[in-house]
Amino acid sequence: MGKSQSKQKSDTKVAQYDDPEVLYTKFVMQKHTEVKQMRHRPRPKRDSLLETFLELSMKEVEEALYSVQSLKEENLFQNFTRLLLFQKLCPRGSENLDRKSWHPCVPEEGGHVIEIQDLFGPNLDIQKKPQLVIIEGAAGIGKSTLARQVKRAWTKGELYGYRFWCVFFFSCRELAQHKQLSLTELIAQGQEIPTARIKQILSHPEKLLFILDGIDEPAWVLEKQNPELCLDWSQTQPVNTLLGSLLGKSILPGASFLLTARTTDLQKLIPSLEQPCWVEVLGFTEFERENYFHQYFANTTDAVTAFRFVKSNPVLLTLCEVPWVCWLVCTCLKRKAVQRRDLSLTSQTTTTLFLKYISQTISGQHLKTQLRALCKLAAEGICQRSTLFSKRDLCKQGLAEDAIDTFLKIGVLQKKPSSLSYSFVHLYLQEFFAAISYILEDSEERHGNKDNERIVETLIEHYGKQNLFEAPTMRFLFGLLSKKGWKKVKKYFYSNFSRKTKLKLLWHILAKTQPHQPPCLGLLYCLYENQEKELLTHVMHNFQGTIVPGPDDKAHTVLQTNMNHLVIQTDMDLMVVTFCIRFCSHVRSLRVNMGRQQGYALTAPSMVLYKRTPITNTNWNIFFSNLKFTRNLVNLDLSGNLLSYSAVQSLCTTLRHPNCQLMTLWLVDCGLTSTYCSLLASVLSARSSLTELNLQLNDLGDDGVMVLCEGLRNRACNLLILWLDKASLSDQVTTELRTLEAKNPKLFIVSIREPHMMVPSTNMDKEVSDSPALLKQQRQQSGDKHMEPLGTDDDFWGPTGPVATEVVDIERNLYRVQLPKAGSYHCPSTGLHFVVTRAVTIEIEFCAWSQYLEKTPLQQSLMVAGPLFDIKAEQGTVTAVYLPHFVSLKGNQEETVDISLFRVAHFQEHGMVLETPARVEQHYAVLENPSFSPVGILLRLIPAVGHFIPITSITLIYYHLYLEDVTFHLYLVPNDCTIRKAIDEEEMTFQFVRINKPPPVDALYVGSRYVVSGSETVEIIPKELELCYRSPGESQLFSEIYVGHMDSEIKLQIRDKRHMNLIWEALLKPGDLRPTLPRIAPAPKAAPSLLHFTDQHREQLVARVTSVDPLLDKLHSQVLSEDSYEAVRAETTNQDKMRKLFSLSRSWNWDCKDQFYQALKETHPHLVMDLLEKSGYPRRMWLPLSWARAL
Repeated sequence: MGKSQSKQKSDTKVAQYDDPEVLYTKFVMQKHTEVKQMRHRPRPKRDSLLETFLELSMKEVEEALYSVQSLKEENLFQNFTRLLLFQKLCPRGSENLDRKSWHPCVPEEGGHVIEIQDLFGPNLDIQKKPQLVIIEGAAGIGKSTLARQVKRAWTKGELYGYRFWCVFFFSCRELAQHKQLSLTELIAQGQEIPTARIKQILSHPEKLLFILDGIDEPAWVLEKQNPELCLDWSQTQPVNTLLGSLLGKSILPGASFLLTARTTDLQKLIPSLEQPCWVEVLGFTEFERENYFHQYFANTTDAVTAFRFVKSNPVLLTLCEVPWVCWLVCTCLKRKAVQRRDLSLTSQTTTTLFLKYISQTISGQHLKTQLRALCKLAAEGICQRSTLFSKRDLCKQGLAEDAIDTFLKIGVLQKKPSSLSYSFVHLYLQEFFAAISYILEDSEERHGNKDNERIVETLIEHYGKQNLFEAPTMRFLFGLLSKKGWKKVKKYFYSNFSRKTKLKLLWHILAKTQPHQPPCLGLLYCLYENQEKELLTHVMHNFQGTIVPGPDDKAHTVLQTNMNHLVIQTDMDLMVVTFCIRFCSHVRSLRVNMGRQQGYALTAPSMVLYKRTPITNTNWNIFFSNLKFTRNLVNLDLSGNLLSYSAVQSLCTTLRHPNCQLMTLWLVDCGLTSTYCSLLASVLSARSSLTELNLQLNDLGDDGVMVLCEGLRNRACNLLILWLDKASLSDQVTTELRTLEAKNPKLFIVSIREPHMMVPSTNMDKEVSDSPALLKQQRQQSGDKHMEPLGTDDDFWGPTGPVATEVVDIERNLYRVQLPKAGSYHCPSTGLHFVVTRAVTIEIEFCAWSQYLEKTPLQQSLMVAGPLFDIKAEQGTVTAVYLPHFVSLKGNQEETVDISLFRVAHFQEHGMVLETPARVEQHYAVLENPSFSPVGILLRLIPAVGHFIPITSITLIYYHLYLEDVTFHLYLVPNDCTIRKAIDEEEMTFQFVRINKPPPVDALYVGSRYVVSGSETVEIIPKELELCYRSPGESQLFSEIYVGHMDSEIKLQIRDKRHMNLIWEALLKPGDLRPTLPRIAPAPKAAPSLLHFTDQHREQLVARVTSVDPLLDKLHSQVLSEDSYEAVRAETTNQDKMRKLFSLSRSWNWDCKDQFYQALKETHPHLVMDLLEKSGYPRRMWLPLSWARAL
């Protein structure tokens, strides 16, 4: 409570400062005090160099108190919260291709999210500390601010103090103004350091960090090196030679460097680059966008109102991913609030946002005239690769003194006191004004195509042909020449020029740069800014793929036809690409977030969008909205993406839209539950174009499938093929599905256990209606009417059906499975999945994390994310293992978990080894060509992804089997099979058995507290449960619920304590309390774990049951179908009948086996008594319930 009050006071205090300059001055004063305290802090002698530099840093801070205006650019982002940083692991030779253009196969580039302290510090993935870090990213994404944050944090002793004694920050745009500098002059630039001190500092190069901001801005090549500089640090050299010598390690070879650049193509600029650490700034997460609003607006109410408005516009919210654009949006909304006008901002592109900002900021005819001169200044700077201007440069373009002062005051220009030069407040803004200048030139002075040629050559010379469409100036040109953009330009600048004449510039650019290439990501951004149907249709019409071979696998070769892949990193990327797909007539199939899976073979030209981080609800809404107008797209595969209820709701709205032409939709393993089925059923009932729907590997349950059946029965339903997992469905639901198939000859409901081998049945060259009939014919010819293999959840399901698991050592929880042939095998109860090359025997032991993880020093930075198994298999026989995890990859709208944070932990003799998985899916992390030891999934704890980790959880309810007064034990734990098994065993020692109830649907959070409540008659102790991870060997938290005599149903609920939202509820009926046998018996003779009574005594029952027909009569229609009943009776001997019956029982669930057990007790009571007594069960366990109570 105290912390909360303190935080409120702090927030209130900060809110008093509205002016950003006051905010910045407050920050500098605070920093001044801190550095002053550091001055008087006693230090050991070995820190003298560090103390010298801190003295210098303090002087810089003192000077900053009087030069706030010079750092206007920093003021924009003074209150940065956190930026999303993505460290790349790919070879640089392939990165440019993967990131910015289409590729014929899935790229292998990897990487993970890191924090600012990971740039040079110890890293779980990199053993050697990097000496060169390159920060790259789009315009306005926050690279320069990040670089300054590094310097600031080091000065305050918060960052890299253990590694660097001195950190130097240089703006390359300012360095380029110097013709020549010596190394000593470079170090002392703007800093009064005695020469002796400089020599002392430079004598320890391994303790130096040079930050070069905007290394790609000046027109230089840092190729020349002068090794003689190491002999005389006072010798002056051209600046590019000096920097080239530093980066080439000719001088100060041990020094470290942090470079910021827009482009990734730095090899031409700096040929001496060797093995840098590449980090891309991806901007704000949705969570941090909201944080920024709260830090921008001094008043909390204003911040909440503004962000709520932006959040209601998904496109605008996505644009705010770029920090500079986020600042623009906040500024425009704040001006509306100051003017007491209703909040409204309809901008859908960055260009229209800039135009809105100018219209609000620059008013009056005089300033508009002066703005033309400012635009010419910006364009002149672009031509000369200059970002700093003298007073003479400004006057040369016709800028008046009062106009300059006004532009400084409103924050368009900024003045550098150190050099008495001017610059635009951000390079992004200069490029926008330059784009305006290119289209405002007087038409009478133009010379048609010659002038267009000149502009294009200027842009290519500045940005390079390869990166031309990545340039903001180019994107602004496309945006300004759109109908909406041109209308605002004409109105604001009173221009009468013909837009048709101006459009020739765009066509000239396209003809010059894109004659025979598919659209790169940069061009798609330009097209998005323009949003003109004619231009988009023309460019996207030329987009076609090529036939290329897929990966060369030993088992088979996949031929991918007309397949194009594009890596998209950000929300903006996804929004732009999906918008442009609307106008691509050749793309008929689309996959999103495919990962590295193989085996899909759609015959239509296909496009694959590969996104490395989860997609937010905001982006799903935009994506599905664009699909309404994508008339040529007929196949959509979203398999493997975690879809929230809101996302599926948006998808179904699109599917019901009359313009939507989708025919095939794959939603395999998308986290769908029964609550989603009403949405899907509404699509089936709406006469949509959908003919094939794949819902495999989703936990729909009986209730969900019954809701789907309502939609299938509707006469408007056009669905022909439905893929479902039937194995987990009840007989009633299975019967209902068969009835639907019988009534509708065109409907085919398929159930196959290997989704990664499925091929969509839709053939674009034939009528779709032929496919179901053909499949039905094949099913009838195969003689397997239902196509459902027998087996249980404890078996491994594979190509030949279920393979039984053998108990090796019950005390050690050691099991063995003999996989009979090559293929893919999955065990539902443990979540393990193996892909093997041949027949192999695998041993699996359940382990506890506590006996391994406590020995490692990294346990505070890692979170257990799944069970721990000790797996043993012959080396080379297992090509992939799918290790289960319980982290939810969707969470809430604002909270998603970055899959790059997942690690596979191996515990070996020398300690723990962490490995990055090949890919991460909804419930699994995949390890390819694995080596085995105790292995499990851990999650790196990174503050940038949020304070709480969303996980999938389960509720376990137990009751005492033979007590008349009913008491329940309720657990809320992570979905971990080893924890579930440990709780089962613990409860069974006290004769408590489990009741199966559905788990919570939504993700819950580790460390959060939840309130348990129930009907008025029940007593609950304790009423709160904390969701936490405890190893299987530790005591688990539970609530004890006393009911007493249970003669009516009761309801149990769990709510989160913070918001009291209902997260789970269950209805318990007296009929749920049946005297069923436990899965794990507390017998003196260790019975096999996870085996039912009937399975434990199979051999005895086959040999000793003498009257099979009465037994079958009791099971008929309850457990056995008519066909199964006759099949058992057809056997000749009682032993053969029992063997046949047991072969059928492999597909039964626990309730079916309980009915089998009850029938045995009634037909062969003495045999059952004998087997129970020999097994060590208490005598009351096998008596009828009425007898047990009487005793």
